[in-house]
Amino acid sequence: MLLDHLFSGKIRIRLLTKLLLNPASKVYLRGLEKELGVSSNTVRLELNKLSDMQLIEVEEADANAKVKHYTANTGHPLFTSLRNIILKHVGLDQILEQVIAKLGDLDQVYLTGDLAQGKNSHFIDLVIVGDIDKVYLHKLIDKVEPLIEKKIRVALFTPGEFREEHLQDMGVAIDLLAG
Repeated sequence: MLLDHLFSGKIRIRLLTKLLLNPASKVYLRGLEKELGVSSNTVRLELNKLSDMQLIEVEEADANAKVKHYTANTGHPLFTSLRNIILKHVGLDQILEQVIAKLGDLDQVYLTGDLAQGKNSHFIDLVIVGDIDKVYLHKLIDKVEPLIEKKIRVALFTPGEFREEHLQDMGVAIDLLAG
């Protein structure tokens, strides 16, 4: 059964977190080896298992390069469910339900920082664009942080202040309102 194989091993969970949090990201073996701090053989075995389960897709740039890129298979029937499990695992489900949904007049919300890169972190970095009550925002954050056991850091902009260039300095940014 797929679930028996899916959640066995810390490396597999870290790979799934990286790929499912940001499905647009492409990763490659050597980069994962450095990031995860394990041998390339360990990473290769896990990538092969995820590929065999069709949870990730393999893309070869060209036959001579020997570099394979791996991405989440967003067409897999379990993609949305597994992504929701990962969101719950890192605490983003609580932020989406308890903070973002209650703020009201939001134009944009982005996840940045380590979590946006698929790395687990004790911090959740958000960029929020909208006309919102800052005092209420901080009350919601104070309520959610103990539940998720992570600190939430927020960069808050009004729609008139925000520019796309703000996101460029932050590396990876995932639009949380896009679903």
